[in-house]
Amino acid sequence: MQPFEENDVEVLEEVVDTDLYSLVVFNDDINTFDYVIETLIDVCEHTPEQAEQCTIIIHYKGKCGVKNGSWEELVPKRNEICRRGISAEVLK
Repeated sequence: MQPFEENDVEVLEEVVDTDLYSLVVFNDDINTFDYVIETLIDVCEHTPEQAEQCTIIIHYKGKCGVKNGSWEELVPKRNEICRRGISAEVLK
């Protein structure tokens, strides 16, 4: 049996505090289901199934969080969705 050896180990931890935001798309009476689906596929890189499910939620609930991430990641996506005439916001 070997005696217990105590080794000094220095552990460096860097904690990066990143706030998580949600990109929320809102319902309107102007854009078609197909257009919103196409936008979510193009901008948010959704699969067709994801985009369709989000679009149904948007229609029936009035809004849907379509993507989570950092502020820096979501703001350009929000801007592109709004540029296409769909209402969206980045919310905490």
